[in-house]
Amino acid sequence: MLTADFDFDLPADRIAQAPARPRDAARLLAIGRELADHGVRDLPRLLRPGDLLVSNDTRVIPARLTGRRGAATVEVTLHLREGEDRWLAFARPAKRLRPGDIVQFADDLSAEVTGKGEGGEVALRFSAAGPALLAALERHGRMPLPPYIRGGTEGDGDRADYQTLFAARDGAVAAPTAGLHFTPDLLAALDAAGIRRTVVTLHVGAGTFLPVKAERAADHRMHAEWGEVGPEAVAAIDQARARGGRVVAVGTTSLRLLEAAAGEAGRVRPFSGTTDIFILPGYRFQVVDLLMTNFHLPRSTLFMLVSALAGLDRMRAAYAHAIAAGYRFYSYGDACLIERAP
Repeated sequence: MLTADFDFDLPADRIAQAPARPRDAARLLAIGRELADHGVRDLPRLLRPGDLLVSNDTRVIPARLTGRRGAATVEVTLHLREGEDRWLAFARPAKRLRPGDIVQFADDLSAEVTGKGEGGEVALRFSAAGPALLAALERHGRMPLPPYIRGGTEGDGDRADYQTLFAARDGAVAAPTAGLHFTPDLLAALDAAGIRRTVVTLHVGAGTFLPVKAERAADHRMHAEWGEVGPEAVAAIDQARARGGRVVAVGTTSLRLLEAAAGEAGRVRPFSGTTDIFILPGYRFQVVDLLMTNFHLPRSTLFMLVSALAGLDRMRAAYAHAIAAGYRFYSYGDACLIERAP
């Protein structure tokens, strides 16, 4: 399929610049055989007792840094941790950076360029490691907001707003945005309705914002992201299946990780490592029955994923409905609940 097959027009005023308050006041479009308008607070009655909600417990770190190499200003956005003091990052401008260069971010934080890749990617070795590096990022870094939210500029509330209720494990440089809609009240309502819950971890990388430049969608190269599916999550999925419950992924990050961890006959196995799974129409889903997700960018790998789940024609119709009905798009926007096509 061509990348152009996944294009659509979106008015700029549909792009949310701040989240709904409270978070679960956002709207929810149910996408199945028909379209139905709901609110996120309706989720407990849209699911069935015994269904399993799988969320991503990654925590976003302040992964955007501005520093200097000599007299030149350099901005980097970290996207994949390779060691206690090593990260892959996207740099601007990258063309003048060379291996051996030192970028000074603060008096107590610098990094050596140890390698260069394609598309502005560089490998960095920091002067701090482990918890000390994370603490330095908290002091000197900025939240890596996507460019469509105020040009990527962090505001006063974004350190809290751009973090999910499930956030527990440091490492993401983009939020798993479907999880932003959950509140303690909504979790209590889900528990009361008999909806089971478990978590997995996928440290979302900045590559999630990269445009698909290839003419053929399948020629796009996905950046790897680190994830983990623990034995508790595997057991919860097995138990849900045994009870006849459905697996409901909260976000495309959870979905991609679960599908990457699927073995023979679709059984999820414990998994720890990197994945670059790329899901396009024609993919045969093995694990996930429903997906709760936000509305995604045109020509993006995420719109390709939801089109694989529900069908391109259905998703085009759903997005046209959402645009006409005033739904709010992207990271701080509204959500949809998508049933997997038969």
